Amino acid sequence: MQEKRIERLRQVMQQQELPALLITNAYNRTYVTGFTGSSGYVLITGERAILLTDFRYMTQAPQQAKLFEVVEHKPKVIESVLELLQKQGITKLGFEQADVTYGDFLGYQQGLPGVEFVPTASLVEQIRMVKDDAELQVMQEAADLADQTFSHILNFIKPGVKELDIALEIETFIRKNGGTSTSFETIVASGERSALPHGKASDRVLQGNEFVKLDFGAYYKGYCSDITRTVMLGKPTDKHKEIYDIVLEAQLNCLANLKPGIPGREGDAYARDVIVKHGYGDYFGHGTGHGLGMEVHESPRLSKTEDTILTPGMVVTVEPGIYLPGFGGVRIEDDVVITDTGIKILTHSTKDFLIID
Repeated sequence: MQEKRIERLRQVMQQQELPALLITNAYNRTYVTGFTGSSGYVLITGERAILLTDFRYMTQAPQQAKLFEVVEHKPKVIESVLELLQKQGITKLGFEQADVTYGDFLGYQQGLPGVEFVPTASLVEQIRMVKDDAELQVMQEAADLADQTFSHILNFIKPGVKELDIALEIETFIRKNGGTSTSFETIVASGERSALPHGKASDRVLQGNEFVKLDFGAYYKGYCSDITRTVMLGKPTDKHKEIYDIVLEAQLNCLANLKPGIPGREGDAYARDVIVKHGYGDYFGHGTGHGLGMEVHESPRLSKTEDTILTPGMVVTVEPGIYLPGFGGVRIEDDVVITDTGIKILTHSTKDFLIID
């Protein structure tokens, strides 16, 4: 698995005429090497694959990063990088521009005299967009855990319970059942707060006759799941039913039409056009979905401006919503894999309009 990733990365480096690349992003480091420690730097050249880390990880790193030369770096990492570049006669180095601060860059300039620096954008992330079979298996398990969590948490939704207590139960269940943590800070938004697209759990107490929106995921074996379901606590009004049905129609239309070969903006339109048709376009202000993997927000996006072409192996969320200030909001979200012919849905929790008495 790591061998293929290194090979693909070297192909991209060759295309960009980069003899060496320094990887500093923690997710990219783990993706390329398999090393899960908290500190390390990866130097990829045409001939060598090197993981630099400190004393704490000199036992763990060789066990996990079997295809890499593991080097215990000096107190100033840049001194070790300089030695490695000089030994290979390399004077041109790519770096991850989104991960390197200006202060870091000044340190590179001072510590690597005579080296030409080339900022790179998303070299590893572009490879990460397409998941291999092993990744997809883990992501299915993460999605299964999210589904199990949703079934479990329904028993805790009742008047008088705080949103924060529901969020705590979600995280506890995920951890007790094999997850490392939640994928992100859990969203539990009830009543008028359900109109907040990212309404993180608060000390608000659930009342009767209102929406409860739940958005959470399981961080499992280094990968994320992400699911949203909106339920009704108590008796719904016609407005509750109306906006729930519209969001569900939009989500199902997108799921029915997503396929490889289309840009992300077309995927977004499959959901957005339905909501616009029903007159609620002004109340759906975010993208229809985003990439999912080691991070909860990755490329590609399903948004009005996304030109990336969907290809088999990409994992995206599909999560349209309607948010009415002062009333409440609905979002319904599933995780899907783009396949050769369409999609495979990873999350399977019911999307029926659940009414909890």
